[in-house]
Amino acid sequence: MMQRPVEYEEYVARNWNAAVTSANPACEEALSAANWYALYTRYKHEKVIAQHLDQMGFDVFLPLYREIHQWKDRRKDVVLPLFPSYVFFSGDLRRQFEVLNVPGVCSFVYSGGKVAIISAAELDAVRRAVNSRLAVEPHPFLQCGERVRVHSGPMAGVEGIITRKKGSLRLVLPVEMLCRSVSVELEEAHVERMQCP
Repeated sequence: MMQRPVEYEEYVARNWNAAVTSANPACEEALSAANWYALYTRYKHEKVIAQHLDQMGFDVFLPLYREIHQWKDRRKDVVLPLFPSYVFFSGDLRRQFEVLNVPGVCSFVYSGGKVAIISAAELDAVRRAVNSRLAVEPHPFLQCGERVRVHSGPMAGVEGIITRKKGSLRLVLPVEMLCRSVSVELEEAHVERMQCP
């Protein structure tokens, strides 16, 4: 396969950025560096991509959790992504061409034909769960169930859906745009019911 010269890639990136911003002045807000986006990645490439984006100057979020894998002859503690094949980042979307050229990146997550902006509140809830040292793991996406708010402890102020697993109470934190969730183990005394809208 014929390789294009670097100058061509720089030309395309420069003209794509100019076309996007001049075609719609309102899209400056959509290109804001404060927004969070999700990348769909090749399987088991999440950590390498996150490191690469970090080196490029982006703010990167790759939530991880620990799991014990059991084989016939040994057990191993492994660190895995909470959202397999996804990496979150915040930065100037005018650098989209550079991001898509990172080895292992398949595409952005889109919604309605546009690059999806991921809810910062949802990512913050996931970040707090990961940093809390509570037991965190992936969970099937839920749309119904009793909604609760955590009123004390390291997750205070976070809202989610309550469920039970093997006798323990777990708070499910959805990331709507990905239709994915994670769950974190909580004490029942730390949560209060919310009124359904």
